[in-house]
Amino acid sequence: MKTGIKQSILAASISLLFTAPLIAGDTIKLGVAGPHSGDLASYGIPTIKAAELVVKEVNARGGINGKQVELLIEDDVCKPEIATNTATKLVSDGVDAVLGHICSGATKAALPIYKSSGIVVVSPSATNPGLTQSGDYPNFFRTIASDDAQARTEVDFAVDVLGLKKIAVIHDKGDYGKGLAEFAKTFLENSPKAEVVLYEGVTPGAVDYSAVVQKIRRSGAEGVIFGGYHPEASKIITQMRKKRMKIPFISDDGVKDDTFIKVAGKHAEGVYASGPQDNSKNPLSSAANEAHKKAYNSDPGAFYENAYSAALALLNAIDNAGSTDYQAIRKALRDNKTKTPVGNINFDSKGDAVGVGFSMYQVKNGQYVEVK
Repeated sequence: MKTGIKQSILAASISLLFTAPLIAGDTIKLGVAGPHSGDLASYGIPTIKAAELVVKEVNARGGINGKQVELLIEDDVCKPEIATNTATKLVSDGVDAVLGHICSGATKAALPIYKSSGIVVVSPSATNPGLTQSGDYPNFFRTIASDDAQARTEVDFAVDVLGLKKIAVIHDKGDYGKGLAEFAKTFLENSPKAEVVLYEGVTPGAVDYSAVVQKIRRSGAEGVIFGGYHPEASKIITQMRKKRMKIPFISDDGVKDDTFIKVAGKHAEGVYASGPQDNSKNPLSSAANEAHKKAYNSDPGAFYENAYSAALALLNAIDNAGSTDYQAIRKALRDNKTKTPVGNINFDSKGDAVGVGFSMYQVKNGQYVEVK
């Protein structure tokens, strides 16, 4: 590992310095792909900011292999049909590696394009298990645990902590939401303590979810597990609470976002959501968060620490590989640990980060707090 990158990774406090001017044709091009506009932009923009901070620090310390790192940022609006265009654009622009995509469906659509071009992709948030477990995408890595682990966390919490026996499992029919819901359903069906009384998909973007809310009421459910993103979750929980349905609402890292709280307002209070494990005791986590506050005068958003860690891991791998060769980067990601805000990580043979996991959170007084 080169001294410059080692210092960047190990620094407990992160100073923000301006980068040296980029030299055309002589840079390492890091793509950043995700939803940077639209309803789910709050998931993608934190990754841009994480990449900017990491790259500024790396470049200020001399870059990698004598080259500065250049960011190529492309918006996929979290839609699979657009993600393919995003990936094609990044490849045509000569990207060396990609940080992203954010949503599982968009990631799945883009990965074959990167694979055929020999481009390594590290996502901070695409949790669909098949992205690593299928073996179809040897170019894919992630700094977040997969949905089977997330669903297990949610089900164990619902059954063992909240004591729920009858549970409605709802999803948004997407790769991410439905995939998570299917795991939750399976875990519940194999539990001697609880049962699934309703399993239902909803249409994303709908204005009215009163039909599914009525089905939840009629099912006798004592709680809801929802797989999906905050736009649908905020509408469902709002309609449930307006119908005076006070049963627990449990969701995922697609809902553990401040935008959900802002949209759902008072109805967000008490909602549970799984999310990346709390890393507040990690000095690098504190340093990364402070860097964000200093640079942008705001707290980081969803998946920021996972994105910061993905950027560090990718650039550390390129540094260790001594090149941007596809196979060399893959090997370096597996063989070398990187100190990051989410822990001292490397990746297993499937592409999953070793040592990351999920925790449960609840909205209290307008913010998510970890449930101890």
